[in-house]
Amino acid sequence: MASRAYNIPNLLTYGRILAVPLIVLCFFLEGKLAISNTARWVALWIFVIASLTDFLDGYLARIWNQTSNIGRMLDPIADKLLVASILLLVAADQTIAGWSIWAAITILCREILVSGLREYLAALKVSVPVTRIAKWKTTVQLVAIAFLLAGPAGDEVFPYTTMTGIGLLWIAAILTIYTGYDYFRAGIKHIVENDE
Repeated sequence: MASRAYNIPNLLTYGRILAVPLIVLCFFLEGKLAISNTARWVALWIFVIASLTDFLDGYLARIWNQTSNIGRMLDPIADKLLVASILLLVAADQTIAGWSIWAAITILCREILVSGLREYLAALKVSVPVTRIAKWKTTVQLVAIAFLLAGPAGDEVFPYTTMTGIGLLWIAAILTIYTGYDYFRAGIKHIVENDE
């Protein structure tokens, strides 16, 4: 069991969790919420590396036959910690503001609701597989967050960096609603059956 907990796919997942406080630290290097352009680029690179581990850990676990219960449990948790913390940071430093906050709230609410549904269904021994469109949603979400992390620093290189990030965030929010509905539709029949 210990060897499975420390296999390479799981170590990549642990690394993704450790990336969260490092990215948060970039936003608070001056002791308050204020991020320099250099810190933004550092945060972006940490995020890009962490995002790559999201694609690698599951792939390696499958091809090396190193899947484990701890990996299955921690992988979605690591994803949600990474996405939620950065959405909160870019909202706090006003990279996203106004109506764009609703896109972030939609994404966060869906993640919490689907996690609760999955937990409930797991107790019933029901598995809800990840759909292809849910994988697209995750990809769009990660690319949107990368643009938003670059934010004002990226705008100096490519003037539409922040706007591109906000546009992609809205696309991710729409996909989030669709995939959330998909999960609830798949799960609701088990909930109804169990109540009868």
